[in-house]
Parts: sequence; C-alpha cells; structure tokens
Amino acid sequence: MSEPNRHLVHSHAKEGDIPGTVDLRAAEGDDTAYGQALYPVPAEDPNDPLQWTNLKKTLILIVCAVYSFLGNSALLGPSVYIGIYAEEFGIEPGIASNIISYANLAFGFGSLILVPLYHKIGRRPVMLASMVVYCAGLIGCSQCNSYGSLMACRVLHGFGSGVCEALPVQLVNDIFFLHERGKRLGYYTVCLCLGSTGPMFAGFMLAGGYSWRLFFWVEFAFAGALLVVAFFVVEETTYHRAPPAVSPTATSTNVAVDGGEGGEKAVTQHDDNSSIAAAARPVPERKTTLQQLKFWGVWEHDSPFFTMMIRSFTYFLVPPVFWVVATYGIYIGLGALTFNYIFPIKIVQPPYNWSETSSGLIALASLIAYLLAVPFTPSSDILAAKLTRRNGGIRESEMRLGAMLPSMLLAPVGLIIFGFAAARNLHWFVYFLGVGITQFSGYFYFTYTLAYAIDSYTANISEMLIAMNLGKQAISFGMGFGLLDWITEHGYVTMIAGAFTGVLLANNLCLLIFMLYGKRIRTFMAGTWLARLHRSTVREIATH
Repeated sequence: MSEPNRHLVHSHAKEGDIPGTVDLRAAEGDDTAYGQALYPVPAEDPNDPLQWTNLKKTLILIVCAVYSFLGNSALLGPSVYIGIYAEEFGIEPGIASNIISYANLAFGFGSLILVPLYHKIGRRPVMLASMVVYCAGLIGCSQCNSYGSLMACRVLHGFGSGVCEALPVQLVNDIFFLHERGKRLGYYTVCLCLGSTGPMFAGFMLAGGYSWRLFFWVEFAFAGALLVVAFFVVEETTYHRAPPAVSPTATSTNVAVDGGEGGEKAVTQHDDNSSIAAAARPVPERKTTLQQLKFWGVWEHDSPFFTMMIRSFTYFLVPPVFWVVATYGIYIGLGALTFNYIFPIKIVQPPYNWSETSSGLIALASLIAYLLAVPFTPSSDILAAKLTRRNGGIRESEMRLGAMLPSMLLAPVGLIIFGFAAARNLHWFVYFLGVGITQFSGYFYFTYTLAYAIDSYTANISEMLIAMNLGKQAISFGMGFGLLDWITEHGYVTMIAGAFTGVLLANNLCLLIFMLYGKRIRTFMAGTWLARLHRSTVREIATH
C-alpha cells in the first residue's frame, strides 16, 4: 500500500534547553497548525508514524480507546455482584470486594512487565498478545465455581489488559504532533472513564434474569472482535528518527495564523542548504500491506528489560509525573471504587429499596458527565496555541493548564454532596449529582495532567508510563481496600466528605503551583542527577 504522491509534512521546530519549552516558529516550507511549526519534527519517510494518514492514525486511536474501555469496564463491572459473590461463595462482602480490588492492582502492575516488553519487541506484538491473555482471563471468569478460581482469573485478565492504559498514551506520542495531544488524549481518556459504566451493563444483565457469568461472555465477545480489528489496523509504531542534518532557525516570528489545524505555509526564510540536503536524500517506499501486518521483526538490542523496570521508579521523583500518578490514583479510587462500592449497597437498603439489578445505574451519572465534558476536549490545545502566539512562537508546557481551572474546585464539591447524601439518606438524585460533578471535573484532570507530563518530560516515555500505571493503581487500590470497613467505623461524612475530599482538594490545588512555578521546576529538574541519569540512558525522545 504505497502512497507515492502523498505529501510528506515538514517542520523545523526544536526543543529548547529545558524540556517542555519548544520553539514553534516556522521556517519557509514548513507545514503548520494553529500558525505554528509541527513538533516533533517528522522524518522524510512515509513509514514514520508521524507521516501516516489521519485516517490510519484515527483508526489506531479508536482501537486503543475501545480496548481501554473494555479493559476498565471488565474490571469494574462485577462490583454490582459483590453481594451475589458473598452469598454464593459464603464470604463477607468486604472479602468479596477484593475481587475488584486485586484485579485493579494487577491491572496496574501488568505494565511493569508489558511496557518494557513492548519497548523490547515492539508495540504491535505486545498489544495483540495482551488481548489474547485478556480474552483467556474473561473466559476463565465465566467458568469459575469458587472464590479462589474467580480471583485468579480476575487477576489474569486484569494483568493482560493493564497495558491498555499505557499503549494509547505511547501511541499518541508516537503518531500525533504536539498540537494534537490534548485532544487525542482526551478522546482516549473519555473511553477510559466510560469504563466506569461497566456496573450499569452488569446490572442490566441481572435485570434480564441472567447469571453474573454472562457479563464475562459479553466482554469476551467484544474483546475477540477487537483483537481481529487490531490485527489489521494497528501497525508497529516503533520508529527511530535520525536528527536532521541541518536545523535552521526561523529568522522571523511573522507566522500566519489560521486558528485551526490547517496546512498553510509560513512566510519566513531559512538556510537554503537545508532544502538542498533534504532533496538529496532519497525518500523510502511505504511498506506494503503485508509488511505492515507483521508482528515480529522488532528487537531492541540496547533496551535493557530489567534495568528499565527498575529505572522507571525514579520517575516518581519527577513532579509532573507524580502529579499524574496522584491525580489518576485519587480519581480512580474515588470514582471507580468508592462510588461503585457504596451506591450499590446503599440503594438496595431502606429507605430506597431498589432492586439489586438496578444498583449499577449510578454509572449513568458518570456517562452523562463525560459526554458533557467531551465537547471541551480541544480546549487545552487551543489555549496553548493562543498563548504560544502571544509568546512569540515559544511554547511552554504549562500553557495548557489554564483549561483545568474551572474544574479545580468542582470535584471536591461533588464529593461532599455524595458523602452527605450517603450519610443522611438523601434523594437518589443527590447521589447522581455528586457523582456527575466529580466525574465531569475528573475528566479534565485525567486528560490534561497526562498531556502536561508528556510535554514536560519527553525522555524515555515508556518508563514514565510504567511509573504512572504502577502509582495510580497502587493509590486507587489503597483507597478501595478496606473502604467498607473504614466507612462502617468512621461514617460517610468523615471519610468521604472529610478525608477523601481533603485529599482530592490538595491534589487539585497543585494546579496553581504548576501554573505559577512549573517552568522553574522544570529548569531545576533539568540540572539534577535525575535528569543526567535519564539523558545518559535515553532511548526514545519526542524531539526527533
């Protein structure tokens, strides 16, 4: 499937001395978006993932997003079955809830193995293999007749699908430009967040008179179909770009502004020698369809598997990365676990007396909240582009953070509402209101903290993703483990409206610290032993 006549995009953008600061002033002949040069700088090669068609990139993103939805919905869906598991296996509800908690922990720790593996042998084979393991675990769950076997199969499918959160971020970094990251990560994030609606679908199956086992069969059916689609759609994105021989600097900041992701040419001058050098290099042929379907052939000899696993823990010391870890861990612990543990138990008791089959309907609040948030997904990219123009074409990673300000205080308010609703047995709509406000706000924190971290620290993205996935799942596990016992002992107001709200508010207020002092933090980190360690071991970087 060659594309000999397709235009290859060009750019002379370059990263500054401080990671997260990028010169987006365009030179003559550059392709631009929002009036600014494209970054990272793509190779003059149709096989460079940055040069692929928008259709191909979009299809890959859709596959990854759907995988994230299925992986998360399979994790959380059985939360409505906690009471059923307790009765069927003769255990306490608190112990039955561990079927959710431990699968959630395996989901995060799977990345400790699978991310270094996809860095070693390629994204494509690991993605396909993880889907196979995920499918096997789902089938196993549908056949279990004991608590122990169900726990083992839950851990298996959680482990297999754990890479579904790291891979979309990695692929967005591989195939999309800087100005596209916020929006594309947002589309993936909404699917990740919609995974919290799994309990709703599980409840519908109960309402239809079906066994809890059907949920796993339905998940398997969709996962199997996605595996087939992924085989034909997701091409290997591992690609090593050689730095350009000449890196001319734009001599003017007089770039055209179109306000969109257009393809206009900037009217500035640059060294003619670069054009001559570029023209002299032969452009490779695009891989054929059969070559694109290969799932072998990548073997990174200089990618140390175990060293990479160990080194990833150093990213917990990078402030933007730790903020992502805390944000995801807290919001998952609150939204995915706290809401889905408490509401199904409260709503079937007096004064509500809902049927157990309707206990998963709290997911509707999350669904509506995320759908209301989706139209605002491009806001951080648009804001950052506007501030970059004001800054003479120099982009700072903090420029996208202002889009999060409206959400900063909303989420704690929603959590307080939910806590008081549970404590005082308020109308069921108050539960939905609290969940909706929290999840609406959480969507922006999920999306833009992640984009900010990737913008700010571009070296060894894979290791950063390991740290993010390990940390957030550990924090969410800690918040979910023993949750029901904590609430029994201390009450809903103390734990949810008090302790959890305080933790969430402290995390959200970090936004102000990064907006005001983010560049200073990046400058300081660039001169530390940690930065020297990562520079000396760098294997992938977003700058070339």
